[in-house]
Amino acid sequence: MTERSISPQPALARRLGVGDAAVIGLGSMVGAGVFAVWAPAARAAGALVLLSLVIAAFVAYCNAVASAQLAAVYPVSGGTYAYGRERLGPWWGYAAGCAFVLGKTASCAAMALTFATYAVPGHEWAQRLTALAAVLALTAVNYRGVTRTAALTRVLVGCTLLVLAIVVAVLLISPAADHVTNWSTSTNPYGVLQAAGLLFFAFAGYARIATMGEEVRDPARTIPRAILIALFVAVGIYLLVGVSLLLALGPDRIAASSAPLATAVEAVGAAWAQPIVRVGAALASLGALLALIAGIGRTSLAMARTRDLPRWLAAVHPRFQVPHHAELALAVVVGVLVLTTDLRGVIGFSSFGVLLYYAIANAAAFTQPAEQRRWPRFVNVLGLAGCLVLAVTLPLTSAVTCAVLLGLAMLARLLVRRRASTA
Repeated sequence: MTERSISPQPALARRLGVGDAAVIGLGSMVGAGVFAVWAPAARAAGALVLLSLVIAAFVAYCNAVASAQLAAVYPVSGGTYAYGRERLGPWWGYAAGCAFVLGKTASCAAMALTFATYAVPGHEWAQRLTALAAVLALTAVNYRGVTRTAALTRVLVGCTLLVLAIVVAVLLISPAADHVTNWSTSTNPYGVLQAAGLLFFAFAGYARIATMGEEVRDPARTIPRAILIALFVAVGIYLLVGVSLLLALGPDRIAASSAPLATAVEAVGAAWAQPIVRVGAALASLGALLALIAGIGRTSLAMARTRDLPRWLAAVHPRFQVPHHAELALAVVVGVLVLTTDLRGVIGFSSFGVLLYYAIANAAAFTQPAEQRRWPRFVNVLGLAGCLVLAVTLPLTSAVTCAVLLGLAMLARLLVRRRASTA
């Protein structure tokens, strides 16, 4: 087997239809980000935060169609890791896989801790143990098969959307609401782009559909439809929430709040809705965590098949047909992180890694021949440029930290390959 080949064995079962795949993607996008991403975005973009949202959504659309076009031709686990290897070469695929695994593993810890913060307000160690319990419980759900993952995601997404509907209705029609219309805070183009990069964190969930390409039925039809359905629904939800928050609080108060939705319902005289917001944030965090575990497990499986990760991680459970070793290893790593660190401020770090991941996806899609194309090449060019621009405008510490870790991962691969070639 050459370094560039992607082994199809052991195979996962194709059990997901369009609805299940779209719900998994939506569960990743309408997660804790919709409750937490507004404050840092408003601090960067001020009154133009909705413009930042539109920019993030446009870049996400370009990335989504690139992923859909690639997944229709390469319906295997791994997403851009697999596409990068096939279209650009092993090193590009490895870079994409590492960027995804690094960024999203940190996001797993962040989502678990966010869930615990809302579910168990109070003592730090009670929160950490609750976060660990959430990681173990959702790993167990994933371990039982992808249909169990999809079923639980449907429940969590449904509850989250119900909570958001209640909150938006309260903010827009509450008799006590005194809607803010003066949004004239100072901002600049750099701040708008930085906020777009942070908001992109919310739209990266459709990657989960592509990374699970080996588990969908009729992938050439299912994956493109599921990706676009999930993305457009998520964009609509974020626009509704963003407009509601701006009317209730204005950009300055959004930027100053650690929990903007809770602050907003209190501001319009509906403090009774704060517990509903807390429950919604907790459920959304669980939904995002569940989808993250599934996506990272499949990417790790693909990397292990080509020996970019230890071969042990390529095991597929003979009964449940899931990458059980990869998911168990992820649970251990995330469990250690939630017990030892606080990664709730990881939005910039995760966004940087995922923007690099999609930059490689756009480059890979650009190389596809005419008979494989569903969208014109200029969409891939716009997507690649958008990813790079948003990545370099993210907070410097987050970007540098992710870049250094990615560089160390690339160095580790180089040393392993050299050692293997001289053995």
